[in-house]
Amino acid sequence: MPPNQQISLLLTRKLCQCVRCWLLASNFTGRLEDFVMNYSRFISQISKARKPSALRESTSYVVSAPPTLISLGGGIPNPTTFPYKSIRVEAKDGSEFTMEGSELSRALQYSETTGIPELRSWLETLHRTYHDPPLMKNGNFEICVTAGCQDGLSKVLTSFLSPGDHVLVEDPVYTGALSVLDPLPVKILGVKTDDLGLDPDSLLKVLSKWSPKDALDPESDIPKVLYTVPNCGNPTGASTSTERKKRIYQIAHTYNLLLIEDDPYFLLQFKEELDPSYQSMDSDGRVIRCDSMSKILSAGFRIGWVSGPKPLMERIILDQQSNVMHCNTVTQTLAINLLEIWKMEGFKRHLESIRTFYKSQRDAAINSLTKWLSGVAEWNVPTGGMFLWIKIPKVQDTREMILKRAFAKEVVLIPGSWFSVDPVKPSSYCRISYSSASPAEMDEGIRRFSEVVRDEISAL
Repeated sequence: MPPNQQISLLLTRKLCQCVRCWLLASNFTGRLEDFVMNYSRFISQISKARKPSALRESTSYVVSAPPTLISLGGGIPNPTTFPYKSIRVEAKDGSEFTMEGSELSRALQYSETTGIPELRSWLETLHRTYHDPPLMKNGNFEICVTAGCQDGLSKVLTSFLSPGDHVLVEDPVYTGALSVLDPLPVKILGVKTDDLGLDPDSLLKVLSKWSPKDALDPESDIPKVLYTVPNCGNPTGASTSTERKKRIYQIAHTYNLLLIEDDPYFLLQFKEELDPSYQSMDSDGRVIRCDSMSKILSAGFRIGWVSGPKPLMERIILDQQSNVMHCNTVTQTLAINLLEIWKMEGFKRHLESIRTFYKSQRDAAINSLTKWLSGVAEWNVPTGGMFLWIKIPKVQDTREMILKRAFAKEVVLIPGSWFSVDPVKPSSYCRISYSSASPAEMDEGIRRFSEVVRDEISAL
Protein backbone atom coordinates (compact mmCIF):
# COMPACT_ATOMS: atom_id res chain seq x y z
CA MET A 1 0.00 0.00 0.00
CA PRO A 2 1.45 3.43 -0.94
CA PRO A 3 2.50 5.66 2.01
CA ASN A 4 -0.22 8.23 1.33
CA GLN A 5 -2.90 5.52 1.47
CA GLN A 6 -1.42 4.16 4.72
CA ILE A 7 -1.57 7.62 6.27
CA SER A 8 -5.15 8.07 5.04
CA LEU A 9 -6.16 4.72 6.54
CA LEU A 10 -4.55 5.56 9.89
CA LEU A 11 -6.28 8.92 10.00
CA THR A 12 -9.62 7.30 9.17
CA ARG A 13 -9.20 4.76 11.97
CA LYS A 14 -8.20 7.50 14.40
CA LEU A 15 -11.23 9.55 13.41
CA CYS A 16 -13.52 6.56 13.94
CA GLN A 17 -12.03 6.03 17.40
CA CYS A 18 -12.57 9.69 18.27
CA VAL A 19 -16.17 9.57 17.05
CA ARG A 20 -16.82 6.44 19.11
CA CYS A 21 -15.30 8.11 22.17
CA TRP A 22 -17.44 11.19 21.61
CA LEU A 23 -20.58 9.09 21.26
CA LEU A 24 -19.94 7.32 24.55
CA ALA A 25 -18.84 10.43 26.42
CA SER A 26 -21.73 12.52 25.13
CA ASN A 27 -24.46 10.02 26.12
CA PHE A 28 -25.42 9.39 22.49
CA THR A 29 -29.00 8.11 22.05
CA GLY A 30 -29.43 7.44 18.35
CA ARG A 31 -30.39 4.53 16.16
CA LEU A 32 -28.50 1.24 16.25
CA GLU A 33 -27.06 1.83 12.80
CA ASP A 34 -25.61 5.14 14.07
CA PHE A 35 -24.01 3.67 17.21
CA VAL A 36 -21.17 1.15 17.03
CA MET A 37 -20.39 -0.94 20.12
CA ASN A 38 -16.76 -1.72 20.84
CA TYR A 39 -17.23 -5.33 21.96
CA SER A 40 -13.53 -5.96 22.52
CA ARG A 41 -13.88 -4.08 25.82
CA PHE A 42 -16.07 -6.86 27.22
CA ILE A 43 -14.27 -10.03 26.10
CA SER A 44 -12.49 -11.77 29.00
CA GLN A 45 -8.90 -12.96 28.85
CA ILE A 46 -10.09 -16.58 28.91
CA SER A 47 -12.53 -16.00 26.06
CA LYS A 48 -9.92 -14.17 23.97
CA ALA A 49 -7.65 -17.21 24.29
CA ARG A 50 -10.31 -19.60 22.97
CA LYS A 51 -10.07 -20.79 19.38
CA PRO A 52 -12.75 -22.42 17.25
CA SER A 53 -12.87 -26.22 17.43
CA ALA A 54 -12.16 -27.68 14.00
CA LEU A 55 -13.86 -30.95 14.96
CA ARG A 56 -16.98 -29.11 16.18
CA GLU A 57 -17.16 -27.14 12.93
CA SER A 58 -16.76 -30.41 11.01
CA THR A 59 -19.55 -32.06 13.03
CA SER A 60 -21.86 -29.11 12.39
CA TYR A 61 -21.25 -29.49 8.66
CA VAL A 62 -21.81 -33.26 8.68
CA VAL A 63 -25.07 -33.27 10.66
CA SER A 64 -26.61 -30.62 8.36
CA ALA A 65 -25.24 -32.02 5.10
CA PRO A 66 -27.32 -33.75 2.38
CA PRO A 67 -27.63 -37.56 2.56
CA THR A 68 -25.26 -37.93 -0.40
CA LEU A 69 -22.35 -36.75 1.75
CA ILE A 70 -19.76 -39.41 2.62
CA SER A 71 -17.98 -38.56 5.86
CA LEU A 72 -14.63 -40.12 6.68
CA GLY A 73 -13.76 -37.33 9.10
CA GLY A 74 -15.12 -36.95 12.63
CA GLY A 75 -15.42 -39.77 15.12
CA ILE A 76 -19.21 -39.94 15.01
CA PRO A 77 -20.58 -43.20 16.49
CA ASN A 78 -22.50 -45.47 14.16
CA PRO A 79 -26.20 -45.14 15.12
CA THR A 80 -26.79 -48.85 14.48
CA THR A 81 -24.88 -49.51 17.72
CA PHE A 82 -27.36 -47.52 19.84
CA PRO A 83 -29.77 -49.84 21.73
CA TYR A 84 -32.89 -47.68 21.42
CA LYS A 85 -35.55 -48.47 18.81
CA SER A 86 -38.15 -45.79 19.54
CA ILE A 87 -39.27 -43.22 22.08
CA ARG A 88 -42.99 -42.63 22.38
CA VAL A 89 -44.31 -39.56 24.20
CA GLU A 90 -47.84 -38.73 25.33
CA ALA A 91 -48.46 -35.29 26.81
CA LYS A 92 -51.10 -34.49 29.43
CA ASP A 93 -53.21 -32.65 26.86
CA GLY A 94 -53.37 -35.74 24.64
CA SER A 95 -50.65 -34.67 22.21
CA GLU A 96 -48.44 -37.58 21.27
CA PHE A 97 -45.56 -38.45 18.97
CA THR A 98 -43.03 -41.20 18.38
CA MET A 99 -39.34 -40.73 17.69
CA GLU A 100 -37.92 -43.56 15.61
CA GLY A 101 -35.87 -44.31 12.51
CA SER A 102 -33.70 -41.51 11.18
CA GLU A 103 -35.22 -38.95 13.57
CA LEU A 104 -34.25 -41.02 16.60
CA SER A 105 -30.80 -41.73 15.14
CA ARG A 106 -30.30 -38.00 14.75
CA ALA A 107 -31.54 -37.33 18.30
CA LEU A 108 -29.09 -39.88 19.71
CA GLN A 109 -26.17 -38.40 17.79
CA TYR A 110 -23.82 -35.47 18.18
CA SER A 111 -25.41 -32.26 16.91
CA GLU A 112 -24.80 -28.57 16.24
CA THR A 113 -23.07 -26.56 18.96
CA THR A 114 -25.75 -23.86 18.98
CA GLY A 115 -28.72 -26.25 19.10
CA ILE A 116 -30.75 -28.18 16.54
CA PRO A 117 -32.03 -25.82 13.80
CA GLU A 118 -35.74 -26.51 14.40
CA LEU A 119 -35.53 -25.56 18.08
CA ARG A 120 -33.44 -22.47 17.41
CA SER A 121 -35.94 -21.36 14.77
CA TRP A 122 -38.80 -21.82 17.24
CA LEU A 123 -36.89 -19.83 19.89
CA GLU A 124 -36.38 -17.00 17.40
CA THR A 125 -40.14 -16.93 16.89
CA LEU A 126 -40.57 -16.84 20.68
CA HIS A 127 -38.28 -13.82 20.91
CA ARG A 128 -40.11 -12.02 18.09
CA THR A 129 -43.40 -12.71 19.88
CA TYR A 130 -42.41 -11.58 23.37
CA HIS A 131 -39.40 -9.26 22.92
CA ASP A 132 -39.20 -8.14 19.28
CA PRO A 133 -35.47 -7.40 19.72
CA PRO A 134 -34.18 -4.41 17.73
CA LEU A 135 -31.07 -6.49 16.98
CA MET A 136 -33.19 -8.97 15.00
CA LYS A 137 -34.17 -6.22 12.59
CA ASN A 138 -30.50 -5.48 11.95
CA GLY A 139 -29.32 -9.09 11.60
CA ASN A 140 -27.13 -8.76 14.70
CA PHE A 141 -28.89 -11.43 16.78
CA GLU A 142 -27.87 -14.98 17.71
CA ILE A 143 -29.20 -17.78 19.93
CA CYS A 144 -27.26 -20.64 21.50
CA VAL A 145 -29.06 -23.48 23.29
CA THR A 146 -27.33 -24.36 26.57
CA ALA A 147 -27.58 -27.08 29.21
CA GLY A 148 -30.00 -25.04 31.28
CA CYS A 149 -30.06 -21.35 32.21
CA GLN A 150 -27.34 -21.80 34.84
CA ASP A 151 -24.98 -23.23 32.25
CA GLY A 152 -25.67 -20.26 30.01
CA LEU A 153 -25.11 -17.82 32.87
CA SER A 154 -21.79 -19.46 33.75
CA LYS A 155 -20.65 -19.15 30.13
CA VAL A 156 -21.67 -15.49 30.01
CA LEU A 157 -19.91 -14.48 33.23
CA THR A 158 -16.66 -16.30 32.44
CA SER A 159 -16.65 -15.01 28.85
CA PHE A 160 -16.99 -11.36 29.81
CA LEU A 161 -15.14 -10.98 33.13
CA SER A 162 -11.36 -10.88 33.48
CA PRO A 163 -9.22 -10.88 36.66
CA GLY A 164 -9.50 -7.54 38.46
CA ASP A 165 -12.81 -6.55 36.84
CA HIS A 166 -15.61 -4.99 38.88
CA VAL A 167 -19.04 -6.56 38.33
CA LEU A 168 -22.32 -4.97 39.44
CA VAL A 169 -24.99 -7.29 40.86
CA GLU A 170 -28.27 -6.71 42.61
CA ASP A 171 -28.15 -7.28 46.37
CA PRO A 172 -29.64 -9.65 47.45
CA VAL A 173 -28.58 -11.73 44.48
CA TYR A 174 -29.34 -15.17 43.03
CA THR A 175 -26.99 -17.68 44.68
CA GLY A 176 -26.30 -19.39 41.34
CA ALA A 177 -24.65 -16.19 40.15
CA LEU A 178 -22.56 -16.03 43.32
CA SER A 179 -21.47 -19.64 42.83
CA VAL A 180 -19.96 -18.60 39.48
CA LEU A 181 -18.60 -15.23 40.60
CA ASP A 182 -17.11 -16.10 44.00
CA PRO A 183 -14.22 -18.24 42.64
CA LEU A 184 -13.38 -15.62 39.98
CA PRO A 185 -10.71 -12.99 40.77
CA VAL A 186 -13.24 -10.17 40.38
CA LYS A 187 -14.69 -7.52 42.70
CA ILE A 188 -18.44 -7.88 43.28
CA LEU A 189 -20.31 -4.61 43.86
CA GLY A 190 -23.82 -4.84 45.30
CA VAL A 191 -26.65 -2.60 44.10
CA LYS A 192 -29.68 -2.19 46.35
CA THR A 193 -33.09 -3.58 45.45
CA ASP A 194 -36.60 -3.11 46.84
CA ASP A 195 -40.11 -4.27 46.00
CA LEU A 196 -39.78 -2.60 42.57
CA GLY A 197 -36.57 -4.44 41.75
CA LEU A 198 -33.12 -3.01 41.06
CA ASP A 199 -32.83 0.58 42.30
CA PRO A 200 -31.37 2.87 39.59
CA ASP A 201 -30.45 5.52 42.19
CA SER A 202 -28.36 2.94 44.04
CA LEU A 203 -26.77 1.92 40.73
CA LEU A 204 -25.77 5.53 40.05
CA LYS A 205 -24.42 5.88 43.58
CA VAL A 206 -22.18 2.83 43.14
CA LEU A 207 -21.00 4.11 39.75
CA SER A 208 -20.36 7.64 41.09
CA LYS A 209 -16.78 6.62 41.88
CA TRP A 210 -16.14 6.70 38.13
CA SER A 211 -16.90 8.98 35.19
CA PRO A 212 -18.55 7.66 32.01
CA LYS A 213 -15.36 8.69 30.20
CA ASP A 214 -13.47 6.08 32.27
CA ALA A 215 -15.12 3.46 30.06
CA LEU A 216 -12.85 4.68 27.28
CA ASP A 217 -9.70 3.94 29.31
CA PRO A 218 -8.55 0.29 29.00
CA GLU A 219 -6.61 0.72 32.26
CA SER A 220 -9.62 1.90 34.26
CA ASP A 221 -11.29 -0.47 36.73
CA ILE A 222 -14.75 0.96 35.97
CA PRO A 223 -17.33 -1.87 35.97
CA LYS A 224 -18.05 -3.45 32.60
CA VAL A 225 -20.90 -5.79 33.54
CA LEU A 226 -24.27 -5.39 35.29
CA TYR A 227 -26.03 -8.63 36.29
CA THR A 228 -29.74 -8.66 37.13
CA VAL A 229 -32.77 -10.97 37.43
CA PRO A 230 -35.38 -8.41 36.33
CA ASN A 231 -38.67 -10.32 36.61
CA CYS A 232 -40.08 -12.23 39.59
CA GLY A 233 -36.52 -12.45 40.88
CA ASN A 234 -34.85 -15.08 42.97
CA PRO A 235 -34.77 -14.56 45.95
CA THR A 236 -37.05 -11.54 46.43
CA GLY A 237 -39.80 -12.23 43.89
CA ALA A 238 -39.57 -8.56 42.88
CA SER A 239 -39.98 -7.35 39.31
CA THR A 240 -38.17 -4.26 38.07
CA SER A 241 -40.76 -1.75 36.88
CA THR A 242 -40.77 -0.66 33.24
CA GLU A 243 -39.79 2.90 34.13
CA ARG A 244 -36.86 1.63 36.16
CA LYS A 245 -35.76 -0.63 33.32
CA LYS A 246 -35.69 2.34 30.97
CA ARG A 247 -33.55 4.31 33.46
CA ILE A 248 -31.23 1.37 34.11
CA TYR A 249 -30.76 0.74 30.40
CA GLN A 250 -29.90 4.42 29.91
CA ILE A 251 -27.36 4.19 32.76
CA ALA A 252 -25.87 1.12 31.09
CA HIS A 253 -25.63 3.15 27.87
CA THR A 254 -24.02 6.12 29.62
CA TYR A 255 -21.39 4.01 31.42
CA ASN A 256 -21.01 1.52 28.55
CA LEU A 257 -22.05 -1.50 30.62
CA LEU A 258 -22.84 -4.96 29.34
CA LEU A 259 -26.25 -5.81 30.81
CA ILE A 260 -26.76 -9.50 31.65
CA GLU A 261 -30.49 -10.20 31.80
CA ASP A 262 -30.98 -13.49 33.66
CA ASP A 263 -34.72 -13.97 33.17
CA PRO A 264 -35.97 -17.55 33.69
CA TYR A 265 -39.25 -16.31 35.24
CA PHE A 266 -40.22 -13.88 32.47
CA LEU A 267 -43.00 -16.15 31.18
CA LEU A 268 -44.30 -16.79 34.72
CA GLN A 269 -45.61 -13.26 35.28
CA PHE A 270 -49.18 -13.31 36.62
CA LYS A 271 -50.53 -10.70 34.20
CA GLU A 272 -51.94 -10.62 30.69
CA GLU A 273 -49.51 -7.98 29.40
CA LEU A 274 -46.00 -9.00 30.36
CA ASP A 275 -43.47 -6.38 31.46
CA PRO A 276 -41.00 -5.59 28.68
CA SER A 277 -37.52 -7.07 28.78
CA TYR A 278 -34.23 -5.21 28.54
CA GLN A 279 -33.70 -7.06 25.26
CA SER A 280 -36.79 -5.38 23.82
CA MET A 281 -35.16 -1.99 24.57
CA ASP A 282 -31.69 -2.91 23.35
CA SER A 283 -30.96 -0.54 20.47
CA ASP A 284 -27.22 -0.47 21.31
CA GLY A 285 -26.57 -4.22 21.34
CA ARG A 286 -25.42 -4.40 24.98
CA VAL A 287 -27.89 -6.95 26.43
CA ILE A 288 -27.09 -10.64 26.83
CA ARG A 289 -30.19 -12.58 27.82
CA CYS A 290 -30.41 -15.97 29.61
CA ASP A 291 -33.65 -18.00 29.37
CA SER A 292 -34.86 -21.42 30.50
CA MET A 293 -37.32 -24.21 29.69
CA SER A 294 -36.95 -25.63 33.22
CA LYS A 295 -40.05 -23.90 34.61
CA ILE A 296 -42.05 -24.44 31.41
CA LEU A 297 -41.43 -27.95 30.01
CA SER A 298 -39.06 -29.86 32.29
CA ALA A 299 -36.27 -29.03 34.71
CA GLY A 300 -34.60 -32.35 33.93
CA PHE A 301 -34.40 -31.61 30.20
CA ARG A 302 -31.65 -29.06 30.98
CA ILE A 303 -32.61 -26.78 28.13
CA GLY A 304 -31.78 -23.12 28.40
CA TRP A 305 -30.54 -20.60 25.88
CA VAL A 306 -28.50 -17.43 25.65
CA SER A 307 -29.28 -14.70 23.13
CA GLY A 308 -27.78 -11.37 22.16
CA PRO A 309 -25.52 -9.56 19.69
CA LYS A 310 -23.55 -11.84 17.41
CA PRO A 311 -20.05 -10.60 18.34
CA LEU A 312 -20.71 -11.53 21.98
CA MET A 313 -22.59 -14.72 21.18
CA GLU A 314 -19.55 -15.93 19.21
CA ARG A 315 -17.70 -16.08 22.54
CA ILE A 316 -20.52 -18.10 24.14
CA ILE A 317 -20.45 -20.54 21.23
CA LEU A 318 -16.66 -20.99 21.56
CA ASP A 319 -17.16 -21.73 25.26
CA GLN A 320 -19.84 -24.31 24.38
CA GLN A 321 -17.53 -25.95 21.84
CA SER A 322 -14.83 -26.36 24.47
CA ASN A 323 -16.89 -28.05 27.21
CA VAL A 324 -20.31 -29.69 26.72
CA MET A 325 -20.05 -29.40 22.88
CA HIS A 326 -23.84 -29.09 22.63
CA CYS A 327 -27.00 -29.37 24.70
CA ASN A 328 -28.66 -32.80 25.01
CA THR A 329 -30.00 -33.62 21.52
CA VAL A 330 -32.65 -36.06 22.76
CA THR A 331 -34.29 -33.50 25.03
CA GLN A 332 -34.04 -30.81 22.33
CA THR A 333 -35.85 -33.16 19.94
CA LEU A 334 -38.46 -34.08 22.56
CA ALA A 335 -39.07 -30.40 23.21
CA ILE A 336 -39.39 -29.28 19.59
CA ASN A 337 -41.69 -32.19 18.66
CA LEU A 338 -44.21 -31.08 21.28
CA LEU A 339 -43.76 -27.38 20.56
CA GLU A 340 -44.37 -27.93 16.85
CA ILE A 341 -47.56 -29.86 17.65
CA TRP A 342 -48.72 -27.08 19.98
CA LYS A 343 -47.61 -24.21 17.78
CA MET A 344 -47.42 -20.81 19.49
CA GLU A 345 -51.13 -20.82 20.33
CA GLY A 346 -50.86 -24.13 22.18
CA PHE A 347 -47.69 -22.98 23.92
CA LYS A 348 -49.50 -19.88 25.20
CA ARG A 349 -52.34 -22.06 26.51
CA HIS A 350 -49.79 -24.17 28.35
CA LEU A 351 -48.21 -21.03 29.82
CA GLU A 352 -51.60 -19.82 30.99
CA SER A 353 -52.18 -23.08 32.87
CA ILE A 354 -48.75 -22.78 34.54
CA ARG A 355 -49.39 -19.18 35.55
CA THR A 356 -52.80 -20.06 36.94
CA PHE A 357 -51.25 -22.84 39.02
CA TYR A 358 -48.41 -20.76 40.47
CA LYS A 359 -50.69 -17.80 41.12
CA SER A 360 -52.95 -20.06 43.19
CA GLN A 361 -49.87 -21.36 45.02
CA ARG A 362 -48.77 -17.80 45.75
CA ASP A 363 -52.22 -16.88 47.02
CA ALA A 364 -52.24 -19.92 49.31
CA ALA A 365 -48.83 -18.94 50.71
CA ILE A 366 -49.97 -15.34 51.30
CA ASN A 367 -53.10 -16.57 53.09
CA SER A 368 -50.99 -18.75 55.39
CA LEU A 369 -48.50 -15.96 56.08
CA THR A 370 -51.39 -13.65 56.95
CA LYS A 371 -52.87 -16.26 59.26
CA TRP A 372 -49.71 -17.24 61.11
CA LEU A 373 -47.19 -14.40 60.85
CA SER A 374 -49.18 -11.16 60.86
CA GLY A 375 -47.62 -8.69 63.24
CA VAL A 376 -44.22 -10.36 63.38
CA ALA A 377 -43.22 -10.54 59.72
CA GLU A 378 -43.40 -8.35 56.61
CA TRP A 379 -43.63 -9.31 52.95
CA ASN A 380 -44.58 -8.04 49.52
CA VAL A 381 -46.87 -9.88 47.12
CA PRO A 382 -44.87 -10.95 44.02
CA THR A 383 -46.42 -10.52 40.58
CA GLY A 384 -45.05 -13.83 39.31
CA GLY A 385 -42.46 -16.52 39.78
CA MET A 386 -41.99 -18.87 42.73
CA PHE A 387 -40.62 -16.89 45.68
CA LEU A 388 -41.61 -14.79 48.69
CA TRP A 389 -39.10 -12.58 50.50
CA ILE A 390 -40.01 -12.30 54.18
CA LYS A 391 -38.58 -9.91 56.75
CA ILE A 392 -38.61 -10.62 60.49
CA PRO A 393 -37.92 -7.07 61.79
CA LYS A 394 -37.16 -8.08 65.38
CA VAL A 395 -34.66 -10.78 64.38
CA GLN A 396 -31.31 -9.30 63.35
CA ASP A 397 -30.11 -12.47 61.60
CA THR A 398 -32.36 -15.37 60.61
CA ARG A 399 -29.54 -17.80 59.83
CA GLU A 400 -29.32 -19.76 63.07
CA MET A 401 -33.05 -19.54 63.67
CA ILE A 402 -33.72 -21.19 60.29
CA LEU A 403 -30.83 -23.65 60.05
CA LYS A 404 -31.18 -24.98 63.60
CA ARG A 405 -34.54 -24.28 65.18
CA ALA A 406 -36.76 -24.31 62.10
CA PHE A 407 -35.00 -27.42 60.80
CA ALA A 408 -35.60 -29.08 64.17
CA LYS A 409 -39.33 -28.50 63.60
CA GLU A 410 -38.97 -30.10 60.15
CA VAL A 411 -39.53 -27.01 58.04
CA VAL A 412 -36.98 -25.73 55.53
CA LEU A 413 -36.56 -22.10 54.48
CA ILE A 414 -33.50 -20.26 53.17
CA PRO A 415 -31.85 -17.55 55.31
CA GLY A 416 -31.49 -14.18 53.61
CA SER A 417 -27.75 -13.99 54.25
CA TRP A 418 -27.20 -16.76 51.69
CA PHE A 419 -28.20 -14.28 48.99
CA SER A 420 -26.09 -11.40 50.24
CA VAL A 421 -23.08 -10.06 48.36
CA ASP A 422 -21.45 -9.94 51.81
CA PRO A 423 -22.11 -13.47 53.19
CA VAL A 424 -21.17 -12.58 56.79
CA LYS A 425 -23.54 -9.61 56.94
CA PRO A 426 -26.59 -10.34 59.16
CA SER A 427 -29.97 -10.48 57.42
CA SER A 428 -33.46 -10.20 58.87
CA TYR A 429 -34.86 -11.84 55.74
CA CYS A 430 -35.64 -15.35 54.59
CA ARG A 431 -36.92 -16.85 51.36
CA ILE A 432 -39.93 -19.10 50.95
CA SER A 433 -40.67 -20.97 47.74
CA TYR A 434 -44.33 -21.72 47.06
CA SER A 435 -43.67 -23.79 43.94
CA SER A 436 -43.85 -27.43 45.02
CA ALA A 437 -45.53 -27.85 48.42
CA SER A 438 -49.30 -28.25 48.47
CA PRO A 439 -51.41 -25.49 50.07
CA ALA A 440 -51.97 -27.72 53.10
CA GLU A 441 -48.25 -28.43 53.39
CA MET A 442 -47.42 -24.73 53.05
CA ASP A 443 -49.91 -23.86 55.74
CA GLU A 444 -48.45 -26.39 58.15
CA GLY A 445 -44.88 -25.39 57.31
CA ILE A 446 -45.61 -21.70 57.87
CA ARG A 447 -47.40 -22.55 61.13
CA ARG A 448 -44.31 -24.40 62.35
CA PHE A 449 -42.09 -21.53 61.28
CA SER A 450 -44.34 -19.03 63.09
CA GLU A 451 -43.73 -20.93 66.32
CA VAL A 452 -39.99 -20.66 65.77
CA VAL A 453 -40.24 -16.92 65.05
CA ARG A 454 -42.37 -16.17 68.08
CA ASP A 455 -40.09 -18.21 70.35
CA GLU A 456 -37.10 -16.35 68.92
CA ILE A 457 -38.70 -12.96 69.56
CA SER A 458 -39.78 -13.96 73.08
CA ALA A 459 -36.20 -14.88 73.92
CA LEU A 460 -34.83 -11.45 72.93
